[in-house]
Amino acid sequence: MDTATDRIAPLRDFIVAMTQLVGRSSEEATLLREGRTLLAQLIARDDWLPEAFAQPHPQFYQQYLLHADPLGRFSVVSFVWGPGQRTPIHDHTVWGLIGMLRGAERGIRYRREADGRLLPLDEAGALLEPGDVEAVSPTVGDIHLVANAIADQPSISIHVYGANIGAVVRHVFDERSGEAKPFVSGYSSPVVPNLWDRSAAVRATVAD
Repeated sequence: MDTATDRIAPLRDFIVAMTQLVGRSSEEATLLREGRTLLAQLIARDDWLPEAFAQPHPQFYQQYLLHADPLGRFSVVSFVWGPGQRTPIHDHTVWGLIGMLRGAERGIRYRREADGRLLPLDEAGALLEPGDVEAVSPTVGDIHLVANAIADQPSISIHVYGANIGAVVRHVFDERSGEAKPFVSGYSSPVVPNLWDRSAAVRATVAD
């Protein structure tokens, strides 16, 4: 049966697997390694994200919460980039994984010097295309800028963070001076997808 709840099953399975992962390990290296594999499996197909969480905004990139662990151990967010949209230079302060679902992103990582200045590690940046996954954290590199790499269409990436990222105090950085200013990102919608309504599939088995 082709219902919305059936289509969203890959996301539900991913969240169950991530919940199991954070329940048995708090080591960043393990979370990044095994979480990368799980996220790669999720983004290997592009037929599960509900349209409500794939909508671009004409002015601002969108951050749609897909799931927040009730214990605050991780969150899953759909980032939707309109043509030409980009982030400021920012950090995360927690571990994170970025998986490209649709379109493409270009990210430039920075190193912060002792005097506060920011130096790009690669001015051309790294291109993320569908199926690619990259990691961020204060340990492996946490400061970057991200932009939609496609000029005439939206791009979508799925992000997993080691906290309820919309409520984390993070920083944006002035590109010239490196001055840091605190910010809290929040989310673009108060609504989250209903992952747990499996009634249609169960009714189908009863009908059969």
